[in-house]
Amino acid sequence: MELIYEKSVPGRRGVKLPASDVPPAPPLPEGLLRTEPAGLAEVSELDLVRHFTNLSRLNFSVDTNFYPLGSCTMKYNAKVLENAATLFAPFHPMTALLPGGGEHCQGSLGMLYDLGQMLADITGMDEVTTQPLAGAHGEMTGILLISAYHRARGNKKKYVVVPDSSHGTNPASATIAGYEIVTVPTAPYGDMDLELFRQAMSDEVAAVMMTCPNTLGLFNPHIKEICDIAHSFGALMYYDGANLNAIMGKVKPGDVGFDVVHVNLHKTFGTPHGGGGPGAGPVGVKKALIPFLPQPRIDMDDEGTFVLQTSRPDSIGRAANFFGNFGIMVRAYAYIIMLGREGLIQVSEQAVLNANYIKERLKPYYDLPYDQTCMHECVFSAARQLAHGVHAIDIAKFLIDRGYHPPTVYFPLIVKEAIMIEPTETESKAAMDAFIDVMIEAARTAGSDPQALLDAPLTMPVSRLDETKAAREQHVCCLG
Repeated sequence: MELIYEKSVPGRRGVKLPASDVPPAPPLPEGLLRTEPAGLAEVSELDLVRHFTNLSRLNFSVDTNFYPLGSCTMKYNAKVLENAATLFAPFHPMTALLPGGGEHCQGSLGMLYDLGQMLADITGMDEVTTQPLAGAHGEMTGILLISAYHRARGNKKKYVVVPDSSHGTNPASATIAGYEIVTVPTAPYGDMDLELFRQAMSDEVAAVMMTCPNTLGLFNPHIKEICDIAHSFGALMYYDGANLNAIMGKVKPGDVGFDVVHVNLHKTFGTPHGGGGPGAGPVGVKKALIPFLPQPRIDMDDEGTFVLQTSRPDSIGRAANFFGNFGIMVRAYAYIIMLGREGLIQVSEQAVLNANYIKERLKPYYDLPYDQTCMHECVFSAARQLAHGVHAIDIAKFLIDRGYHPPTVYFPLIVKEAIMIEPTETESKAAMDAFIDVMIEAARTAGSDPQALLDAPLTMPVSRLDETKAAREQHVCCLG
């Protein structure tokens, strides 16, 4: 694409500003003044609009392409949710914290309060804080709550247990909170080995962090037993909500024994995801952990007025400014009330159906390490294609040329040449069939013409990168 500076013509202008009627400010110190012009591109308004519009068309998004990024749940963001968020745009997040400010934003506080009640019901928790700004931030908040709980009881706890298939943020969050990590391997049936888990447990374990269904897309049939074992040692169960989209409305984590839950609103309730933000990771807890939740808390008095509560001396304090990423919360709130209970159940059922459809269609062409009914995502291996010198990343690059965002590759780490596919609930059979056809084409091409995959992508502005060099020598690139 031609750079905007290459379109520059001396003297060309996109806008003419009126003469300033603002009194001149005192002159800046000499050392802060430019010694030469800024060198901005001189282009017309139309050139500028076309340039940035064409740049935007280079992006992959759920609005433009099938986006089967496993473990991340790239849900379609309904436009009605965007409209709902704009209704609250005029309110500054500090309003409720100012003296008397609460009376001016009862609607905003009420929305957050109601959302917390709904998320508590969906997850089987007793109370929810909306403060955490992302899933990993929610994890960190949850582990700090667990740590505060044990300290208040004088419990000497040292370890956090995680499966070897866990998201990397699980052990990272626990380590930051001061715990040592005990990793339990995956059994041949695709879930954390129950017997090795028993051996890993002790009175020094503070918590067990799990995703259920796990990153292989499998629901652990022993999850209730695992929770009971953990509780017998005085440990708490932490639910990583990354895969809640698979069981929403069907199973409440709190009902099977989890004590703390974080919810990725972007992965479950139709809010934006990607690009480094925005995000939201509300955390729900069972009754015993309520005293430690972040403050201020939103409560409702006897007259139905929403008030801020700061009277919990055992609170871990603020997890974030204000009450979380407010615009994301509005979207999630609208999503939940728009679908209702039956709609949320249908979301989960359709997501599971779609993932199993893709799994069955692609089984003849890719290795399936754990061949059983999956939940919202399925994990293949490109080990068969590796015999022809083709890696999972080569298949990913081939998909880019065909107009598809690649699935997640090389995760979970326990699967060699992993390809994790998650279609979500909104993709039609026709859209999935088209994607499946390209995946089959990639598998066949790996055997007949592997170089075609090794050379991909050929149709993008940026071709094949040296992945290692790109990771080690990062540079900021600006087409503007």
